[in-house]
Amino acid sequence: VVMGDRTIDESTRVAEVVAEDCQCRVKALPVDVSNPDSVNAMIETTLKEFGRIDILINNAGVTRDTLIMRMSEDDWDFVLDINLKGVWNCCKAVVRPMMKQRFGRIVNISSVSGLAGQAGQTNYSASKAGIIGLTKALAREVASRNITVNAVAPGFVPTALTQDLPAELKDGMMKLIPLGRWGAPAEV
Repeated sequence: VVMGDRTIDESTRVAEVVAEDCQCRVKALPVDVSNPDSVNAMIETTLKEFGRIDILINNAGVTRDTLIMRMSEDDWDFVLDINLKGVWNCCKAVVRPMMKQRFGRIVNISSVSGLAGQAGQTNYSASKAGIIGLTKALAREVASRNITVNAVAPGFVPTALTQDLPAELKDGMMKLIPLGRWGAPAEV
């Protein structure tokens, strides 16, 4: 397992837990998914050390929530660069090796915000909706090579990404969840 993260210390800590849990070899690598050179370096290292890439899970995500009239272009670009361009960069980097081995699984993490939209999240909702479109198009491109591409669109899950949401938003969203509770990271 290779885990890429902008925060190598956190990634290394999580890699140790994963290695112990799955009793497998786990490597943490620094990566900025918004930068194609950084992604390509991670993929090259992975191929050199492990020989192949069978599964890619695109899970990087950020928010910079505010109403559109207050949203800066930097806020828009930052979220789209990581959430959507990052998925594109990673998919582009693994498709060729997966096509050569005639096998691969790509899972892109979207969000219910990409399906329904959220006030104050035009950038985030657009990025997550874009992931759904990217996933559908890429699935058609690579299916003949035994590569599947799917998206998962979780609802609210307690993570570092959701911890700073306003209480009113959390309460409002809870009312829309049939199960009556937030999801758990392990469920995703």
